[in-house]
Amino acid sequence: MTPPTFAATALLVRVTLRRDRVRLAIWFAALLALPLAAVSAFESLYPTQASLDGYARTAANPAAIAIGGPGHGLHTLGGVIVFEVGGFIAIGIALCNVFLVGRNTRAEEELGRVELLRAAVVGRHAALAATLLVAAGFNAAVGGAVAVALGTQGLPWPGSVTFGAALTAIGLVFAAVTAVATQVADHARGAQAIAGAVFGAAYLARAAGDIGDGTLSWSSPVGWAQATRPFADERWWPLLLVSGLAAACVLGAFTLESHRDLGEGMTSRKPGPARASAGLTTRLGLVWRLQRSGIAGWAAGVLVAGGAMGAAADQTGDMLADNPDLLAALGGSAAEELTDVFFRMTALLLALAVSGYLVAAVLRGRGEERAGHVEPLLAGAVSRARWTSAQLAVPAVASAALLVLGGASAGAVYAVAAGDAAQLPRILGSAVAYLPAVWLFGGLAVALFGMAPRSAPVAWGALAVAAVASLLGPAFRFPAWAVDLSPFELTPQLPGGEVALTAPVVMLLLATALTVAGTAGFARRDLATTA
Repeated sequence: MTPPTFAATALLVRVTLRRDRVRLAIWFAALLALPLAAVSAFESLYPTQASLDGYARTAANPAAIAIGGPGHGLHTLGGVIVFEVGGFIAIGIALCNVFLVGRNTRAEEELGRVELLRAAVVGRHAALAATLLVAAGFNAAVGGAVAVALGTQGLPWPGSVTFGAALTAIGLVFAAVTAVATQVADHARGAQAIAGAVFGAAYLARAAGDIGDGTLSWSSPVGWAQATRPFADERWWPLLLVSGLAAACVLGAFTLESHRDLGEGMTSRKPGPARASAGLTTRLGLVWRLQRSGIAGWAAGVLVAGGAMGAAADQTGDMLADNPDLLAALGGSAAEELTDVFFRMTALLLALAVSGYLVAAVLRGRGEERAGHVEPLLAGAVSRARWTSAQLAVPAVASAALLVLGGASAGAVYAVAAGDAAQLPRILGSAVAYLPAVWLFGGLAVALFGMAPRSAPVAWGALAVAAVASLLGPAFRFPAWAVDLSPFELTPQLPGGEVALTAPVVMLLLATALTVAGTAGFARRDLATTA
């Protein structure tokens, strides 16, 4: 007898919460910490209405709008907070839902766990329903906590609640989009790539619309959520658009799941050639084949982002000239070339993004191990050291190439706009200077993967701490020792700063030592396929 369609959904909700409790707690704390810290920081930066009015006159430049949104209510503290950190929180909550839904649905199918569950009294849609319920609860908790945090710190309650509801809506819609992607793609990585691409397209459409006349923003669910206008003239009806899209995607996901085989996607797999290409017969060729689509996506992202930053440099320099408090928050001074301050921040953001790519690429080996893909390779002539070296070589080279590509894009666009070709090598150098710090986080990920695989996510925590220290330390007036915890702060601050090689060399040596230790640890430990 076939069990009901949603049988055992409640049980699977508890299982999902039990398994993901640490990940969800970390995401929750990170998403809540940013607006909490922003209130006290911007309250001290803009203590009077006159300072808020000055901020409103200078803040809305194209680069800031592309990142933070249209900028409603910038004459209020709440509007400043939404503009400065709202975009980052939206990105974070969307990515959290993409990973959560992809990991607990399609990835579980690949590991064979869903098939085992379905052998018991578990309904066909129970796993997907349980995951979406957990995602909905998480998004509601984040939105509610943000609203309460802002409201209890003195910001108007209508704006606080509206902002929290907008964040919840963004999370819900991209959880639903990922649910559809898991039915279409034939593996978890493909599903998460599809959902991530949809979010990227939605964010870019919103950014392009807000920089323009606003029309294109209405094609994006991110634009719909931001159209609620927190701390300005709050509007609730755009949330109906987001809710409608989320509901349609959820219905579509369940419908598609009813019409596909377990373990298969809606798209048919094309049979490969009878013989492998010469590249696939080598370790590096196989790794490149598995990672090339992700690298291409990252390359496109840094190329566009770098170009956008280069195009906005002059306007942002003018904004910094009119806003000394913001200049100080970025770690600059009036004695410096203001565009240099801007490009130092651009290089830092690029380095943080590339570090995230490198950590994810290195820890992908853990997923290959758990999926059982590594054991057959090691059963042949490939040693553990040779397998590990191939897994590390491609991401290491790719991370360097991404830094070069982003820096060159920003430098080339600015050099053309300024009519000064000498700007290209200066700005490119500011990005490449962060390579030792980027590789240091890669080395940490290797060490954890090799010696303490269950603690591998600590690499993400270390990167998050460094990002907070470097991005928010000057603005939030962190103690100097706390800011100096970030390896990015030990990097020569280019363009415009002094070039000191001691810290970069030490970071390269430390990255090498961590890599060697991780490789040796992996050579000695047992393989795990279910850990």
